[in-house]
Amino acid sequence: MDIDDILREVDPTFDSIPEETRDLQALTRAWMAERSTPEVLDWPADGLFERINDRIKQQIEKVEDMTGDMDPKTNFALIVIQTELERYKYLVRSYLRARIAKIDKHTLHYLISPALRARLSPPELAYATRHQALLHNHYLSSFLGSFPPPLQNLNDTAGNISMIDTPDLDTAVFIRLLRDTVVEGRGTDADGVMDVKNGDVVILRWADAKKLVDAGSAEII
Repeated sequence: MDIDDILREVDPTFDSIPEETRDLQALTRAWMAERSTPEVLDWPADGLFERINDRIKQQIEKVEDMTGDMDPKTNFALIVIQTELERYKYLVRSYLRARIAKIDKHTLHYLISPALRARLSPPELAYATRHQALLHNHYLSSFLGSFPPPLQNLNDTAGNISMIDTPDLDTAVFIRLLRDTVVEGRGTDADGVMDVKNGDVVILRWADAKKLVDAGSAEII
């Protein structure tokens, strides 16, 4: 169950909202979630970004067609369209930059597991693969080449100690509950359990909040 299914339960009029508005809301939620969590989240698989990109192209074409028209009404409409276009472009750029920053920081982490690779879009996966290859070649030419072959790997796990840097899943995130539920959280001194209501906002470690978000019981804010 995803966030749209939850919204349909809460608001029966959700399906009457224009698709363009729903897509903008979904993009905004994805952007907020990606900027707030320590690890890369699943790439939207419902064609959201394909639709967003198509709308951006259509708006750019519309702006080009309207540019040069001296009619004041047209000029005002052009300003509105350009403002909306810039909002879309900002959200898309910021969302992608947040994901790329996480991929750059933990490239090997996202490449070693099929489940983690599946979170990336095809261009992101190609970028991560090429980025890691360039980095490894740079290390080989700089210093790894002078090491014995068994010591040249960047993903060694000898002694049960992994060389692969991973995201800090204990990073704190804010979530808004979408239904009444029970929240379990781990603390420094003791763990805790509390009953929360729909609409409540709580702060948790991402490792504890993730299962609520994945189940559709909460959204990241």
